[in-house]
Amino acid sequence: MEYTVQKLAVMAGVSTRTLRYYDELDMLKPARINSSGYRIYGQVEIDQLQQILFYRELGVSLESIKEIITSPSYNAVQALKEHHEKLLEKREQLDSLILNVQKTIARTEGRITMMDQEKFEGLKKKTIDKNEAKYGKEIRKKYGYETVNQSNQKVMGMSQEQHDEVTRLATEVMETLQAAFETGDPAGELAQKTADLHRQWLCYYWDSYSKKAHAGLAQMYVDDPRFTAYYDEKKPGTAVFLRDAIQIYTA
Repeated sequence: MEYTVQKLAVMAGVSTRTLRYYDELDMLKPARINSSGYRIYGQVEIDQLQQILFYRELGVSLESIKEIITSPSYNAVQALKEHHEKLLEKREQLDSLILNVQKTIARTEGRITMMDQEKFEGLKKKTIDKNEAKYGKEIRKKYGYETVNQSNQKVMGMSQEQHDEVTRLATEVMETLQAAFETGDPAGELAQKTADLHRQWLCYYWDSYSKKAHAGLAQMYVDDPRFTAYYDEKKPGTAVFLRDAIQIYTA
C-alpha cells in the first residue's frame, strides 16, 4: 500500500514537516513523486520510517541515525533485535522508577522507612541505562565488560553528595570547555583546566584513573559520531579541541 506524505504523517504520528525534513537529509526519500507533485511512500519507506522513529525514541541523534541506516552493513532484522533489547532495558528502567515512586509514597504516608540513598536509586539507574543504550556497546568493546560493570556499580553506590558533585562537575566541564574553545589553544590555561575537570569527573565513574585510558576516551569522542555530535552541538570542532587538550594534559 502507498501513502501520501499527509497520510503517512497521520499514521506515524509525526508532522509532514518532519517527513519533508527527513527527505532533505536524505534519510527517508519518497518512493516516487506522482504526476501531481505529491510525495508517495511505499512499504520500504514505511519500514525505514519505523526504524528512524525507534532510534529517535532511544535518543539517537539524526546524524547518527542517518549514518546507521545508510551504512552498507545495515541489517534491518538485526536492528529490530537491538531495538527490542533497548526497549526491554527502558522498561526495566521505568519499572525501577515506578518502584522508587511507590516506596516514596509509602514512606511519606508513614507505612515504611526509606534510606536516603534509596530515594535516588531509580534516578541513578536511569542514568546508567541511558548511557548503556547510547554508548554501551562501544564502551564495553573498548574497556571490557568488567570495567564497565564496575563503573555502573560505583554510580549506584554514590551518595547524594557525590551524585550532586559529579553533576556539578559535568556542567563545569562543558562551561569551561566552551570558554576554552574560544581561545583556540588546547594547550592554554583554560583548556588544561577543562582537561583536569574532565579527569575529576571521570574519577567518579572509574575505579582507577590512567592517562592512557583518559587519552583513549578523548580519541573516541572524535572517532564516534555520537560523541562528536554531543560536544559539537553548539560549535563544530569542540570535540577535536577537547581531544587535543586532553592529549596534551596526559602527555
